[in-house]
Amino acid sequence: MAPSNSSDSSMPAEVPAPYGTGPAVTASSPKPVARIRTHHLQQAKAKGERFAMLTAYEQYTAEIFDQAGIEVLLIGDSASNNVFGNETSLPVTVDELLPLCRAVARSAKRALVVADLPFGSYEVSAEQAVATGVRFLKEGLVHGVKIEGGAYYAGTVRAMVQAGIPVMAHIGFTPQSEHSLGGYRVQGRGDDATRLIEDAVALANAGAFCVLMEMVPAETAAAVDAAVEVPTIGIGAGNATTGQVLVWQDMAGLRGGKMAKFVKQYADLRTTLSEAAKAYADDVRSGQFPGPEHSF
Repeated sequence: MAPSNSSDSSMPAEVPAPYGTGPAVTASSPKPVARIRTHHLQQAKAKGERFAMLTAYEQYTAEIFDQAGIEVLLIGDSASNNVFGNETSLPVTVDELLPLCRAVARSAKRALVVADLPFGSYEVSAEQAVATGVRFLKEGLVHGVKIEGGAYYAGTVRAMVQAGIPVMAHIGFTPQSEHSLGGYRVQGRGDDATRLIEDAVALANAGAFCVLMEMVPAETAAAVDAAVEVPTIGIGAGNATTGQVLVWQDMAGLRGGKMAKFVKQYADLRTTLSEAAKAYADDVRSGQFPGPEHSF
């Protein structure tokens, strides 16, 4: 899905920023790349197109995924257990995530960059959520934030959107609520599907630009997608959603251990890096590295 400002769009064409864009653009500067915006995701749903989303936590993966055409990059609270070594997403803090956000936002020239608000940073009140969201846009340089929770948070979403903070909603299995949900369990089975539909409608009506569903039966996810006009994103939610998201270390095979059912691995980076590290260590121990070609 490419950014589109075509004449058939209800959204007027984007124009250069009227107040400057940082360092001056010169003849030798690379041509600016069109940024994915929230309305491009909306256009994708309207046209029956799909978009891809991956997590990213630092500059190199952000740059690589951006250049590969990934439309949305998420600095997830999953950094807690994929960067900081915690067992769950709960311990990570705002101050830990903000430097990761800056690294990704500075490195991605095309992708829409979204950050998770971590556990404890928005639940107390709409005012707390707005204040935290402002920090992520001002200090983290992201383009939007994601919060977990159902219809109860519609007022929070509305307040954030009114403050100028684009919000992605996250329903279904919400990792920050794993203890109250009784662990990692599929949500929205049977009669519970109605609750998820009502959650999605309430959050979309409150102004969420997208609804992400995690670990939801495909049939339920399809019903949610049909009930809202905004695009939906799935992770373990079938293929009826407009977008899909995975944690990049799962997608690329960097993380070890058992993978969730919804993960497809597109590479085996863990083996590749392990073999490279072993070869390097062997060369160092044998005296083959550094060789004359690596010396001054």
